[in-house]
Amino acid sequence: MKRIFSLIIASFALLSSFSTVAQQKKEKDIITEKIIVKGTCGQCKKRIEDAAYANGVKRAEWDKATKELTVTYRPSKTSLTEIEQRIANAGHDAGDIKASDSAYHQLPECCAYKHDHATDH
Repeated sequence: MKRIFSLIIASFALLSSFSTVAQQKKEKDIITEKIIVKGTCGQCKKRIEDAAYANGVKRAEWDKATKELTVTYRPSKTSLTEIEQRIANAGHDAGDIKASDSAYHQLPECCAYKHDHATDH
């Protein structure tokens, strides 16, 4: 009986260690980074965050005051460059990637961050 009890305890300890290793690996596979993304208003915020989301992105939050996008993602499924490119395709300069003129000119006038007359709404 004592031997069975010891075997059960050892089994639980072994299973717990596997669970801990799996959890640590899972947390290691997620990265949070901040990048500068140009924008001016609430519409920009929604567009930027929507563009950032894709397979592998767990969180994307743009701060209008600091122009920082905090993005949490799995590098095994996407990269920061891919995220920046999606945002640039939506018309916003993101990190080192600039929006094309055609993408930028599709933004509403209030979102024209390259002009001093952009308004907040």
